[in-house]
Amino acid sequence: MLWRFRGRQLDLSLQGAIVGIVNATPDSFSDGGAFLDPSAASAQGLKLLEEGASLLDLGGESTRPGSLPISTEEELRRVVPVVKALRARTDAPISIDTSKAAVAEACLSEGADIINDVTALEGDPRMGEVVARTGAGLILMHMQGTPETMQVNPIYQQDDVVGEVAKYLSARRDVALGCGVDSAAIILDPGLGFGKTVAHNLALIRGIPQLIKIGSPILLGHSRKSFLGKITGEKKQVPSEERLAAGLAVTALARSLGARLFRVHEVKPHREALCIAEALIGNH
Repeated sequence: MLWRFRGRQLDLSLQGAIVGIVNATPDSFSDGGAFLDPSAASAQGLKLLEEGASLLDLGGESTRPGSLPISTEEELRRVVPVVKALRARTDAPISIDTSKAAVAEACLSEGADIINDVTALEGDPRMGEVVARTGAGLILMHMQGTPETMQVNPIYQQDDVVGEVAKYLSARRDVALGCGVDSAAIILDPGLGFGKTVAHNLALIRGIPQLIKIGSPILLGHSRKSFLGKITGEKKQVPSEERLAAGLAVTALARSLGARLFRVHEVKPHREALCIAEALIGNH
């Protein structure tokens, strides 16, 4: 199970990978504003790599529930300086969390390696061609609706969220392949919290073995999300970083079910949870 992109490869056959989150935004749900300054964002990225991240995922536009889109110009202003700063200091893979082809092109030209598209190529008709032409890696995510509306009463056909998400991701994977994207470059993300209730999120985690059958490695983005707090019964207005323990449980259990990539805020503890899970399933 090799993930290939831009002349690189990441072997996911026996070991999973931790993806460190860098939000160069003023309004992300967890750490919005903390790394809006390019120097702060690049420093955070380097810190996450030191803690054991295999790659970074940099975003300049919040996709938290209720968020509104920003202009291409603003997104470029936020992320391009961070890509430049990181690439000057590290050769680690850099993923760009964007649905805009112009942003993808600019960041890839500055040395980024992967595009993480929460719209699964539906947001910009040029995105598939950009990824294929540059040989970039591609993460395709499922989202019901838009960030502004996605958490307003999400419903799935026949109450089969796993089946519906699997069907969607398989179709979007086919679209990417039709654009010329290498099958070995594609990663699939079921989109926990993106148009899902707590029950939907739990079903998708349990359904990881079914999602794997689509043919690409599975990435999980569960870190600090509100469904964790709803399950543990946290009191209102608890800081999202206090959901770490719950997130670690998901990382370990999801790895045992076959997930390979984990997009998280706190790298070191999630990497340790991943190591323990892999030791228990016999990969060490």
